[in-house]
Amino acid sequence: MTTGNDRPRLAEQFRAMHADATLVLPNAWDALSAALIARAGAPAIATTSAAVSWALGRGDGQQLSRAEMVEQVRRIADAVTVPVSADIEGGYGPSAEEVVDTVAAVIEAGAVGVNLEDSRTGGGPLFEIAEQSARIRAARAAAEGNGLPRLVINARTDVYLFGIGAPEDRFDEVVARAHAYAEAGADSLFVPGLLDLDVLRELTGKTPLPVNVMVGAGAPAVAEAGAPAVAELAAVGVRRISFGPAVAQAAYARVAAVAAEALGAGTYSALADGLDFGVVQALFTRE
Repeated sequence: MTTGNDRPRLAEQFRAMHADATLVLPNAWDALSAALIARAGAPAIATTSAAVSWALGRGDGQQLSRAEMVEQVRRIADAVTVPVSADIEGGYGPSAEEVVDTVAAVIEAGAVGVNLEDSRTGGGPLFEIAEQSARIRAARAAAEGNGLPRLVINARTDVYLFGIGAPEDRFDEVVARAHAYAEAGADSLFVPGLLDLDVLRELTGKTPLPVNVMVGAGAPAVAEAGAPAVAELAAVGVRRISFGPAVAQAAYARVAAVAAEALGAGTYSALADGLDFGVVQALFTRE
């Protein structure tokens, strides 16, 4: 559990994790998933908006209220002692003022980083560069105004994820957004939908921000070819690797398999290798 006094220290720690090595972040969606990921050795926790929404009975795409999202971030931050970054989707409103309100709320809940995307809606269109830059500046101002000037802002661009514009124009569009977002106060650039190692090598050489990619079942091209390994992504300069909802999807696949086997064959082999009750219980046993 973090306190207000811990947050500046945790923000600095989280910021430093993007500097030299490649940060691997299997994304969490509730207190237990966060505690298990931290127990496995993750130096930080990042939330996934899709799985947070699913866990609360909604679909992805800002279908939760700001208050519902913030309360889940609070539960996650209370469950771990490492830095927590909150996926705030599009800021829970298109205006800079709404972004300010959202950033202030997740800071109060314990987050020391945020993802802020440039999609107006799922699938696009995107905010124009100037509009999104203003929203990033608002997020930075909100961080400073709420006692966390070193909040890590991960600026997500959905150019590749949603196939915005002509294929031959997408790289230059991402580079232009990277420079504008850096000037506006972003600390890293999240480019879901891009896993081509040659393109990533070129991108990491042309952006002023550390580059974040997404691997897992929800990432385009993964189903056909598999995502590049961490070492391969690190070798081309990627500094942060996210999983999006893929960890939750894997967990829910086990739920589906257990139920199908029990209700069909009447057997229980899919329950094998489950976590020991005591191990899970111990994660929430307070001194």
